[in-house]
Amino acid sequence: MTSGSVDAVVFDWGGTLTPWHPIDLREQWQRYAEVYDAEHADELSARILSAEDEAWRAGREHQRSATLDEIFRGVGVHTEGARHRRALAAYHAFWEPHTFTDPDVPELLAGLRGRGIKVGVLSNTLWTRDYHEDVFRRDGVLDLIDGAVYSSEIPWTKPHPEAFRAALASVGVDDPARAVFVGDRPFDDIHGAKQVGMRAVLVPHSAIPESQKGHVEGDPDAVVQRLADLLALVDDWRS
Repeated sequence: MTSGSVDAVVFDWGGTLTPWHPIDLREQWQRYAEVYDAEHADELSARILSAEDEAWRAGREHQRSATLDEIFRGVGVHTEGARHRRALAAYHAFWEPHTFTDPDVPELLAGLRGRGIKVGVLSNTLWTRDYHEDVFRRDGVLDLIDGAVYSSEIPWTKPHPEAFRAALASVGVDDPARAVFVGDRPFDDIHGAKQVGMRAVLVPHSAIPESQKGHVEGDPDAVVQRLADLLALVDDWRS
């Protein structure tokens, strides 16, 4: 990169801005189902988990996005009414300990913006923008994010090129070579960013299941062991 050519840094969310946590995926839906329909909780939680697995499979294999509401409707859950809202609150309570922002992030994002560099987010997610913004607001970083794209709002998931182009547009960058992507997944994040011409930085701490790895691994331009190391790397590239 030439001097001054980093105009934006775009981050993955899960496993990057929030550290990787092992999750009991059946348990998340058991918590939901015990509130929504306690008598049939085991059956319902299994059906929702199967539908979620299928949604993520479509994302991995075809870069086709999905939403929680689509999954619920697909298994016959009625998403209007107090019962669903209470069940969804139980589901979110299950996830809350696994959503806290990495402690390095506030200073990092403030440092980037202090250098005139836009901060973006691009996440493969079933969750709504409101949910993610509530998380960022809780952790005091929402105001440090200039643009965000969630796959639940667009037709594609990473590594589809259009997902990355949408993220670049959200931070007002036309030239991918002037942007950096930071993520924990060699296929979704690194390969995806590189194929549209972005620089890519790997945060290599997520224990990604074999079934979630793609058919290729991208070649990162750099690897950082903690997010706090990113600022010096960007400074070096800009100089």
